[in-house]
Amino acid sequence: MLLQINDPAPSFTLPATDGKTYSLSDFNDDTLVISFNCNHCPFVYNSDEGTRATVEKYAPKGVRFVMINANDAQSHPEDSFENMVKRMEEHNFPWLYLRDESQAIARAYGAIKTPHYFVFDKERKLIYSGRAVDSPRIPEEITTHELEDALDKHLAGESISTPITDPVGCSVKWKAESAEACDI
Repeated sequence: MLLQINDPAPSFTLPATDGKTYSLSDFNDDTLVISFNCNHCPFVYNSDEGTRATVEKYAPKGVRFVMINANDAQSHPEDSFENMVKRMEEHNFPWLYLRDESQAIARAYGAIKTPHYFVFDKERKLIYSGRAVDSPRIPEEITTHELEDALDKHLAGESISTPITDPVGCSVKWKAESAEACDI
């Protein structure tokens, strides 16, 4: 079930590509952005540089970004932990990349797409859920920036006018499901 606005962030303890293990309680930043991502989805890899720019813009403002890959690596080997490590080494992304092998965390958050963003305030209550932009697969066609809009409003102490948007991307590849094509 998808988290609702003001729901608390579900706790987790997951391994990261940097060789460490992280728990929700390890992050004391004023704002925490958790995104369910993966390696193979064109919506994710075509938006990588836009995501990098967003992270670099908001990290100095006390916003922490954590990406979690829960995709079934059996049906999508490119989403294996080993390939996650390679991808981070190759691109030097400015976020943590964690592996949810059991998929329990993705289910607890209600992640349905890659990417799917969840923004939490200092008390770790959900303040935004959905997409970063309206066209993550084709950056040249982006007309809205919902994630940045939500972060700007939150950091200014204002209420977020649209706290829930529909994520745009590939479906999370659940272990019980067969491999599905991206929703385009």
